[in-house]
Amino acid sequence: MGKVIASITTSVDGYVTGPDDGPEYGLGRGGERLHYWVMGGPWTYQGGHDFAMHGPDKEFFDELVSTVASGVVGRGMYDAAGAWGGTNPFPGTLFVLTHRTADQPAIQTGFRFVADLGTALTQAAETAGDGDVSIGGGAGIIRQALAAGKVDELVISTAPVILGGGKRLFDGFSRDVDLKVVKVYSSPYATHVRYTVDGGQRTT
Repeated sequence: MGKVIASITTSVDGYVTGPDDGPEYGLGRGGERLHYWVMGGPWTYQGGHDFAMHGPDKEFFDELVSTVASGVVGRGMYDAAGAWGGTNPFPGTLFVLTHRTADQPAIQTGFRFVADLGTALTQAAETAGDGDVSIGGGAGIIRQALAAGKVDELVISTAPVILGGGKRLFDGFSRDVDLKVVKVYSSPYATHVRYTVDGGQRTT
């Protein structure tokens, strides 16, 4: 059994999206700046974009996904990403946490809809085997997993931008959690920090 790794990008003031995130605006108004590191530089939803990650950002990402064998995300992230064009772009099966499980797309797309986090993590771990399970956005799923002691490693990429509004990563989170820095990567577009979570051993 591998680790559960929760990973997300935030602004300096702790927002994981700008205002009005969703299918129309993706990461919200101004939120595309959070993912300059993913695209290799400035981009807009209107202008189109390519994944042109390079340098320390690519080193960080490649190392992170090299051990991942399945993942868990929320329905909000799935919808905001436009279901990634209808095909899971990440390693292994991607479990989507949603109350609308009847919307399940064809299995060959690589997505599997589940109704609760516990089920999602259990099935993702079974699918991953000895590989790791990633938890992506949204912020609520990461908070829930951390509060339940399900996260072994927390990875936060901080973009050099202050958004001033949107959805905060730790909004309403009240648990006291000790972290240990494992590795830091830095580029002009983000600082990526990998932390181990003390007492984060899963109970699933």
